[in-house]
Formats: sequence, C-alpha cells, structure tokens
Amino acid sequence: MISYGRYESAKKALEPLAAKDELANYYYGIADLELENVDAAKTTFAKFPESYYNQAGMARVLFTQNNKAEAAKLLTGIVDKAKKKEWEKYKIAADAINFTKGGNIQDAITWYEKANEINGGTDANTLINLGDAYLKTSGGGGQAMTKYEAAIEKGTNNSLAYSRIAALWYRAQQYDKALTNYESAKQADPTNPLPYKDLADAYQRVGRYEKALENIKKFLELSDKSIDDQITYANLLFLSKKYDEAQVKIQELQGKGVAKPYLYRLVAYSAYETKDYPKALQNMQLFYSKQPVDRIIGDDYIYSGKIYSALAASDSLNAQKYNDSADYYFNKVVTADTSKDKRNMYLQIADAFKESKSYEKVSYWYGKIVADNPDASSEDYFYWGLYAYYGKNYDEATKAFAAMRAKFPDEPSAIYWQARTAAAMDSDAKTGGAVQFYKDWLNVKKEGYTPKPGDLSYAYQYLAYYYYNHEDKANAMEWVNKVLEVEPTNEFAISIRDYYQKLNKPKTGK
Repeated sequence: MISYGRYESAKKALEPLAAKDELANYYYGIADLELENVDAAKTTFAKFPESYYNQAGMARVLFTQNNKAEAAKLLTGIVDKAKKKEWEKYKIAADAINFTKGGNIQDAITWYEKANEINGGTDANTLINLGDAYLKTSGGGGQAMTKYEAAIEKGTNNSLAYSRIAALWYRAQQYDKALTNYESAKQADPTNPLPYKDLADAYQRVGRYEKALENIKKFLELSDKSIDDQITYANLLFLSKKYDEAQVKIQELQGKGVAKPYLYRLVAYSAYETKDYPKALQNMQLFYSKQPVDRIIGDDYIYSGKIYSALAASDSLNAQKYNDSADYYFNKVVTADTSKDKRNMYLQIADAFKESKSYEKVSYWYGKIVADNPDASSEDYFYWGLYAYYGKNYDEATKAFAAMRAKFPDEPSAIYWQARTAAAMDSDAKTGGAVQFYKDWLNVKKEGYTPKPGDLSYAYQYLAYYYYNHEDKANAMEWVNKVLEVEPTNEFAISIRDYYQKLNKPKTGK
C-alpha cells in the first residue's frame, strides 16, 4: 500500500499492530510522513527509540525539518552497527535518503549495493529502490533499468518494477515499449493504481486529455482518493475542457474544507472559459491573496489579463479601467518571462484582445512578434497590419503592410492591404493615395492566385471614384464598367454611369 501511495489504507491496516510491533510502527510513521503529518510521524517514531527502523524514520523527519547533519549522523550510526548479515540496516538507511530530500544520494547507492552484496541480490524491493536512486544521478537511467529488470527476475513486486520500466521507456520516447510494460504492470497486480497515474501524466504531457482523464478515473478507483489525487482529477477535467465539471469537483473539495490556493486558480480559469467573467475575477483575486508570490506562474497573469479584457468588452462604462488592468497583467507576464521566444505568449495576449475587440492592442502584440523575431511569418506581418486597420490606426497599418511587402514581395495581400489602408485615409478618393497600390495589385501575376470578386470591386470603385473626382470621364468609365462586370447591381457604379449618360443627352428647348 505504501509503495502504491495508498497511505491512508496503510495506516488503517497498521493501526492495530503499531503499538506493539516496531516494524508496523515504522511503516505507520512513514505513511504519516507521506501525508505530510510530520509532527505525528515524529511522535510515532519516538515510541521505539532503540529500533533502527524507527531511528531511520526519525532521520527522515530530520531531513524534512532541514536538519541534515543530525539525520546523516543517525543513519551512519545504523550502518556502522550492522553485523555481517544485517543487510536490512543498509537498505533502511538508504531508503531514508532516497525518499526524502537533503541526504547524499551517493551514500544511499553505496548502502543499497552493500545490502545486495550481503543478500545476494535476492530482494526485489531493494533492487527497485536502488534503481530509483540511480535515476536521481546524472546519466543513471541505464543502471536504473538494469536494477528494475533484475527485480522482475526475482518474481516479487513485479507490478512495481514494470511500472518503473514503463516510465523509463516513456522518458526515452519509446512509447510502444512503455505501453507494453504498463500493461504488464496492470496484469502483474490489477490493484496497482500507479500505471494508471503514470499513463494519465503521460497523456497529459502530450495533450491527449481525454485519455488522461480515462486513466485518472481508473487510478482514483484503485487509490485512496487523496486530496492531491482529486485535485489532479479536477485539473484534468479543466484540461479536457470540461469546465463545468471541473468547477463542481472543486466546489466539492472546498466543501470538505480543502483550502489550497490552487483550487481558486482552477475555478477562475474554468469560469473564464464558460464566460462567467465576474466569477473568474473574484476567484483570481482570492487566488492572489492566498498564493505565495514565488508560486505564481505566467498563466496566472495571462488569465488575469484575459479576464479583464473580457470584462472590458462586456462593460463599456468601465472598459478603460478594465483594459488598463489587462495591460498591467499582460506586461507583467512579459517582464517575468525570461525565454527568448515569446511568440506563443504574445499570441495568447493578442487573442484575448480580439475577444474584447480591442483591435489596436491586437495589432500591437502582433507587432511585438514581428519586432522580436527576424523570421516572423507573412501571417504575423499581415495580422499586425490588419488589426491596426480594424482599429483605424492607419499609420501603423501603413507601416506594417509596407514592411510585409518589403519582406514578402511576392505576397499579393500585402499590396492589396496597402491599397485598402491608403483608400481608408482618402475616403473621398481625392488625393489618389491608393491609386498606384491598387494598380500594382491588379497587375500581380502569381501562379495559383485569383483575386476575390469583392476585393476587385473595392479596387475598381476607388479608381472609378478618383477619376470621377478629377473629371476624367474616360478613365472613370473604364473602372465603372469593371465594377459592373463583377457586381452588375452596384449602386455606386450605376450612379456614375447614369450621371455620364445624362450629360451626353442632347439638350432640347431653349
């Protein structure tokens, strides 16, 4: 049960024995330690002060309390007193280092090897634990695999050993071998929940959240359903986009008195995804009030910005205030992120502002992508300009599409949107700022590229209007006729045509 992480079940089984049996007492204390009941574990281990098991348990408590020197002294005392055939003393002392933090892992490896030397390498549990220890050293994966395979040869604890081997193959990206060994672990002991937990973790890492959820449900059936396990389940509900179910599960945990800050984060994220923005904001604020600053992650700032941006879109009266708060959190995450490539982060921020229709801000973040990345795609340049255009920041749009055309001269959309932007700045078609851009675009000959009829109509109408304004009937009518070819009922073109036809009618009477 302890090997499988079922600490509450282990305590229930040990309780009738622990008062009189030093080994049962030791494992009872270990279960408490794993449940983070450090003071209770210390009291338990103190009941058998002469027992080397419980001395090793007390060393674990000392490591947990950061008293490394006293812990090491206790463990050294245990192995120094070991007689010729007392291999268990080496193993138990090594376990204390291996399964807590603060000890010298090389000491643990040396003691495990000594235990194997004395017992002839016949104890599968020692071999598995030694493999775990090697995994904590640089390049120790090969030696760990050897020890796990040796444990399987002994015919005991096979489910645990197969689980460890599967996890190693998964780390090496040998997924078929990993799955084969996970199946072997399940068959060796159907009550072992660990393969399901490992598979849930593995599927989560590659974004297969439904498969992760399927395995975590099976894990929960076999495990003690600890609070951490249930939080993992709630997290996978969120990642699987089951936002309402995630919130129900979290409320259930909070109803049981679980007050971990992480839960407020999950509620805030889930509420945002279900468009309950006030609830999202409330829980995000609760999260910040309870979570230590050093445990706040970039996604927290991203979601805060997205929440405020969404509120800005739904509350025009307070839109400016909410947008300012969104800017604050988005800039905060950019400052906190030390990675060189921030493209994905900038995209998340741009997407948040799209939802609130803050197009100038969307353009700004696409502009950041272009500025930070010499290899930015034509799409990045395009959206930098397009959202500046939508936000009526025509100077920025002009700059963006000019930069796009310079970087991607064969891309017709850059020229077309140069024309559209210039036309927007010359809505009365008097200066002719878009004339040359539209003509350049209409002359593009690119294999596989066919302009859309609507785009052609925009171009033809602007050119017709420009020449009409400059009393150039011949050119105006040339473009009017082109408009009518793609849009026979276009009222603008018809009105100019009719105007010229009326002018051409012979005058009658006086």
